[in-house]
Amino acid sequence: MDRLKFATVWLGGCAGCHMSFMDLDEFLIDIADHIELVYSPVIDVKEYPHGVDVCLIEGAVCNEDNLEILHKIRRRTRVLVAFGDCAITGNVPAIRNQLGLKNGESVLQRAYLEGAQSNPGIPREPGIVPALLPRVMPVQEAVHIEYYLPGCPPPADRIKAVLAQLLAGTEPRLTGAQLKFG
Repeated sequence: MDRLKFATVWLGGCAGCHMSFMDLDEFLIDIADHIELVYSPVIDVKEYPHGVDVCLIEGAVCNEDNLEILHKIRRRTRVLVAFGDCAITGNVPAIRNQLGLKNGESVLQRAYLEGAQSNPGIPREPGIVPALLPRVMPVQEAVHIEYYLPGCPPPADRIKAVLAQLLAGTEPRLTGAQLKFG
């Protein structure tokens, strides 16, 4: 039996979706024989691989690094799942859009100068702060997404329902109690 090449990615967000994923508990053991985890913030892999079957994408697209990895993920992955409300709508990271971005400078000014309690200054060393996009966007504004997994974060039962259907080779559908919030 071929194992499903599986990945998870964390863009601009709080990691709550990955915490909910870890709350799958015993289901993670159940699926271990059916997947090969090839990329995730929970493992030490530096380069997103080719030939990934399914990737859960958490977080909004906030900076050029997010956009670059997202395009690479799309090229190298068969099925993308927008994983949580930041990925689906922009959610909390998109609040910064209200600051009227001009190449991200107003966000950096607000965060590193106006909001600084001590030692104000915008980091200018290369790689410290990735170049911000003109606005935060949900992942589907940058690439095609096959499925959406709502919630902030999505409850573990909702994640389990989608993963079980993907592993079974069926079209994921969330119904009834799986869509309840709270």
